[in-house]
Amino acid sequence: MPHTKTAAVASAPPNALTALSPLDGRYAARLAPLRPLLSEFGLMHRRVQVEVEWFIALSDAGFAEFKPLSEADRGLLRSLVHRFSEADAAAIKEIERTTNHDVKAVEYWMKARFKGHPGLERAAEFVHFACTSEDINNASHALMLQAARKDVLLPALDAVLAALRTLAEAEAATPMLARTHGQTASPTTVGKEAANVLARLATARARIAAVPLPAKMNGAVGNYNAHLAAWPDFDWERFSRLVVEERLGLAYNPTTTQIEPHDGIAELFDAVARANTILIDWCRDVWGYVSLGYFKQRLKAGEVGSSTMPHKVNPIDFENAEGNYGLANALLTHMSQKLPVSRWQRDLTDSTVLRNLGVALGYTVLAHTSLNAGMGKLEVHREALTADLDAAPEVLAEAVQTVMRRYGLAEPYERLKAFTRGRAVTLSAMHEFVDSLVELPAAERARLKAMTPASYTGMAAKLAQDAVARSRTPGTK
Repeated sequence: MPHTKTAAVASAPPNALTALSPLDGRYAARLAPLRPLLSEFGLMHRRVQVEVEWFIALSDAGFAEFKPLSEADRGLLRSLVHRFSEADAAAIKEIERTTNHDVKAVEYWMKARFKGHPGLERAAEFVHFACTSEDINNASHALMLQAARKDVLLPALDAVLAALRTLAEAEAATPMLARTHGQTASPTTVGKEAANVLARLATARARIAAVPLPAKMNGAVGNYNAHLAAWPDFDWERFSRLVVEERLGLAYNPTTTQIEPHDGIAELFDAVARANTILIDWCRDVWGYVSLGYFKQRLKAGEVGSSTMPHKVNPIDFENAEGNYGLANALLTHMSQKLPVSRWQRDLTDSTVLRNLGVALGYTVLAHTSLNAGMGKLEVHREALTADLDAAPEVLAEAVQTVMRRYGLAEPYERLKAFTRGRAVTLSAMHEFVDSLVELPAAERARLKAMTPASYTGMAAKLAQDAVARSRTPGTK
């Protein structure tokens, strides 16, 4: 029996309920800023921009056969970029139904816009002149990523950095029991632990921002073959660099095959994946701190934590962020390893992969928004922190044995190990042990006895504050 209803749904336009990807379904609203930049529409838009700038640059190159365009014609050309609409993208897509070639469809669409403009009509064959499709595509992908990084990715990451900075600063001096190997360890502060992540992420953010995005405009196999066939005495390398750097604002790559080798994209994606990995680490730590009761989560009226357990307030934002960072990194890592590999002078395996730029960065931005939402709900549970610290006086053994070392007492580590390991240690028992160290000066014994786990945080508060200050002035050590 045919499944007619399923077929009808499958052939219907995607919507929030029928979209295959949650990025265009459940989470569509959160990713609206990325959609015009990294979608098929965004790629078409940038192709038009590259074709227009190459065309205008050719008109200014001094060729007798292609006179400089009038200001009116330049304005019309650039309006094709500035006013590019979904209707324009649909028109290009309609042409592609005939050409079965997406870049050629852009060329034909542009030429059709020239009708009624004699200066442009006469020069129509200089659209896409001497270009291979990859001249247009590689520059378009670089422009897409440049805009997505500047307008969406870095602002989303900056929001996470700001949340970490706020937590590190506000809780710089709030003592917290540390755990190494899951066991009680020398105390730290809540702010210092946030500052550790803040410092790492600030470095990762700087690396994402600093990656240059290269582009090339050198023809079918990267050798300017067609260019020299037309004008053998023209400095095509200089011209190509001018278009890439000055007109498109990208980094010029002078040595390529048919494709720009995507090393810049790989470097960018590796940098993004590194930041994501840092934040996976933080998501898991916060999840654990919530489980320990160190953090409470602000309640939102009407929200349900469990379908059967009414008391639950789950750390779902951190769980969602962790999951989406993992999805993002799977794609980012695949792309960074795959895109720089192309058989001989080029194959098409990169083409279909590059259509997923928005998916990889979409999961990254989605994770940033989830994490930031979770950070906004956190409240430090000071009573739980204090109770945990008070229940772990054994962490002061490190302080006692270190002071014993200073004053030359015999076997300080071994004596504290025998005293503390595998047994419950109380603060009064620790004080008795300190009192037994008659070799220590009385003032030192008094100082040790005055210590509590909550006061034994070393320089944590200062280190947290220093990290916050550095994060506000990138590049400082």
